[in-house]
Amino acid sequence: MNDQKHALGRNADRADWYFQMRCPLPRISVRNLQRKIPVNVCELEAFAAGAAQRCLQLRKRKRSDLRKLREVFVWLVSDRRMALLHRQFLGKTGPTDVLTFQHGEIFISVQTARRHARAFGNSLIRELELYMIHGLLHLHGFDDQTSGEACKMGAAQEKVLRICSRDR
Repeated sequence: MNDQKHALGRNADRADWYFQMRCPLPRISVRNLQRKIPVNVCELEAFAAGAAQRCLQLRKRKRSDLRKLREVFVWLVSDRRMALLHRQFLGKTGPTDVLTFQHGEIFISVQTARRHARAFGNSLIRELELYMIHGLLHLHGFDDQTSGEACKMGAAQEKVLRICSRDR
């Protein structure tokens, strides 16, 4: 029995190793550019590595491909900076929660995350993790422009968050 367990463990390790070799993870760096709300950047970086691996296990959508990126930068910003980016790149006024650029940058508004966390009964860190997954899914080709796409992306987001929470 122990030999079987050991063999299964070895095969599981091999499968993990094979997946990592076939689908190398991009290096994810998280930087906090805002000063109003304290955030544990190390905790978010650790979460990001697992979340990226889980996103890569989902079927790729469209042209974008997270696998092709060597690095992903996650910038934690204020509502003010997010509103500037939102207007500059999407022509919309006011801050948004997440902006993702296909070259591998994800901008997250920490103030918006805190407001939404309070409104939905989440912790700030959980809300930031959700936004990080959202950005990673965009980098993996998911979109949320139509209600159908948003529904599929929302389901994928919740699935990745649930698995990552269970893995801890």
